[in-house]
Amino acid sequence: MEDLPIIELFIDEEKSEDGVQAISLVEYPAIQENFVALSSHKVEFKTVNEEKRIIVGLALVPNKKIYRRNKNYEYNIIFSEDTVRKASELYLKSLKNNSTTLEHQELTTGVSVIESWVVEDATMDKSNLYGLNAVKGAWVVTMKVDNDEVWQDVKDKKYLGLSIEGMFSDKQEELSKEDILLELEAIEQEEAEYLLSEIKGIIENKTDVELKSFSDYPESVSNNAKRGIELNEKVNNRCATQVGKVRAQQLADRKPITMETIKRMYSYLSRAEAYYNPSDTEACGTISYLLWGGKSAKSWAESKIKANG
Repeated sequence: MEDLPIIELFIDEEKSEDGVQAISLVEYPAIQENFVALSSHKVEFKTVNEEKRIIVGLALVPNKKIYRRNKNYEYNIIFSEDTVRKASELYLKSLKNNSTTLEHQELTTGVSVIESWVVEDATMDKSNLYGLNAVKGAWVVTMKVDNDEVWQDVKDKKYLGLSIEGMFSDKQEELSKEDILLELEAIEQEEAEYLLSEIKGIIENKTDVELKSFSDYPESVSNNAKRGIELNEKVNNRCATQVGKVRAQQLADRKPITMETIKRMYSYLSRAEAYYNPSDTEACGTISYLLWGGKSAKSWAESKIKANG
């Protein structure tokens, strides 16, 4: 897990949806595609006052690597101290302290965050009273459970920890750029080998083969390819293999492409989109994705494949 790519999650203040939407009482949190629900980030809470039904735990820990998986792409995510603080502030400003879920699924009532703070000094922080071992920058929350059923589940150890859920933006760490480039080149190498095998098959069969081709892809596909070529030139054409560069020129010139190429294009874009970061125009992940036509090319290719079996 240590050698996996690292993606830092952050809050984009221009996106109203970014931030923590709820805190969940969990045993084994589920991993959801559309929001962050962190299984390995679970932190056991402590019962502070059983009579008053008060528990305390960590909502977020900064700079802690958390394993994630998106289909076949494995990586770690982290939150900076600044993001943790911002998340805690927005959570309260947005009046989300009564938004509590159970196992990231069911919104419950009668469970509220009544106290929230970010650790300034790990040795002096009052979280030490509860044995939380909080580091500097950690977000601590105290919750009151007035819901009788939920409190019984807490007593029965059905819920053992706290886990956040919310929307975040992301960015790939600079240290993983070489790994991204190698991965993209490996994907493009598969395309090159495939094309060579197709050409070899045609030559060996010694027959005239007519391949159906298409050039009705959206103008945005060509524009993306042109943008990719332009960005690649600015970084001395260090991104993409020759196959990717040829594909980009083909799309930029609106040349017809075969159904088999369309299938390969869809496969490449589906795997490479994990490396696409529109805010980083010097990243090879971004440039290579655009060279192959970007998101609009993926959508068009998918529709063509469905329409032509």
